[in-house]
Amino acid sequence: MRDCWIAPSILSADFARLGEEVDAVLAAGANLVHFDVMDNHYVPNLTIGPLVCEALRKHGVKAPIDVHLMVKPVDRIIPDFAAAGATYISFHPEASEHVDRTLQLIRESGCKSGLVFNPATPLTWLDHVLDKVDLVLLMSVNPGFGGQQFIEATLPKIAAARALIDRSGRSVRLEVDGGVKVANIGRIAAAGADTFVAGSAIFGAADYAATIAAMRREIAGGR
Repeated sequence: MRDCWIAPSILSADFARLGEEVDAVLAAGANLVHFDVMDNHYVPNLTIGPLVCEALRKHGVKAPIDVHLMVKPVDRIIPDFAAAGATYISFHPEASEHVDRTLQLIRESGCKSGLVFNPATPLTWLDHVLDKVDLVLLMSVNPGFGGQQFIEATLPKIAAARALIDRSGRSVRLEVDGGVKVANIGRIAAAGADTFVAGSAIFGAADYAATIAAMRREIAGGR
């Protein structure tokens, strides 16, 4: 059975206390720290850059940092995030002129590579580059804003991605991002996901540890 990882998105954290917030969710049982990087170009919002990643590393965060780039073009910023301490760097194929080259750049920069699929983006990109991917991230909302509702059509897409990964025989994480919460995380796990991004569902909760524990119980029940 695959290890399941919880990845709180700091997009929903209190940025005035970001180091403290990240320490708190990791102490509460989170596995990864998820960065939603938006550029007000590929998506209609502007968030954070490599300096925030570097600051968290200097603060003492040792956990893997999972950087989701919603930027176009992507190649320029990848080495900066790698130098700042990113562990995973994922991007949207629509934002790269040469997807294979961008995946290679991430790995050459010392990070694990991920490819992100919007709700209407087909999985066919994986027919050509699955051998260079360490993580597949399926968006269950349209990218650009936090707090959106989960798109139910993502569930069969998760199952299709899981089948592709399993047939490949490779150890590739299958991550889902968007509207993930205690009430639906069991169904998302049952469809085949093993990594779960949650922003407001965790940072908006009064008790981070209780929320993450409830998520893990639902995941176990869904599997």
